[in-house]
Amino acid sequence: MDKIIEINNICKIYGEDEPVYALDHVSLQIERGESVAIMGTSGSGKSTLLNILGILDVATEGDYHLFGKNIAEYSMKEKAKLRNEKFGFVVQDFALISHYSALKNVMLPLEYTKLSKKEKIERAMKLMERLGIVHRAKAVPAKLSGGQKQRVAIARALVNHADILLCDEPTGALDSKTTEDIMALLMELNREGKTLVIVTHDEKVAKYCKKQYVMNDGKFVQV
Repeated sequence: MDKIIEINNICKIYGEDEPVYALDHVSLQIERGESVAIMGTSGSGKSTLLNILGILDVATEGDYHLFGKNIAEYSMKEKAKLRNEKFGFVVQDFALISHYSALKNVMLPLEYTKLSKKEKIERAMKLMERLGIVHRAKAVPAKLSGGQKQRVAIARALVNHADILLCDEPTGALDSKTTEDIMALLMELNREGKTLVIVTHDEKVAKYCKKQYVMNDGKFVQV
């Protein structure tokens, strides 16, 4: 298989006089098409790790190779392009813009592409149709259920044909039935070739993934 993410002895340190290790010499390899769950309680370091993987944060120490290249060798412009085109982000609170319609929220990552407005709308609507929310395209987030909001967020994560989905507590705000529906959708996307990394405190959610890790105090304590 194709190794697309490799981190070696990653540390994230806050403070100088009394340093706090949010991540303490963490190593991880993820191959294309894998499904990986990272479990842990609040403050264990799992969200910090996800942010570093998604180039939303940088490690204090250690190496991160993405698509076979050290992340330090990518320019700022290249990193921004990677974030927008290779990664899709799904979070617990959905992170939708409240005064935008569902359709406009899905289209957001396409803003800086060369696609015409018509092409952007067509691509977004096609995804929304697949995810069963095309009938809610004109609705603002306040008019959507939790499951519909998360489907909008997943469509937004996919609209740029992302290779890697990074999900931070994607079911944390959902009831048990909607959680099952969203996880079934994410696993279907994984079977189609998307690499899936899920951060969760929920063991039931983690069990959907082929690989499961447990973090505590910035370290992997169980693999």
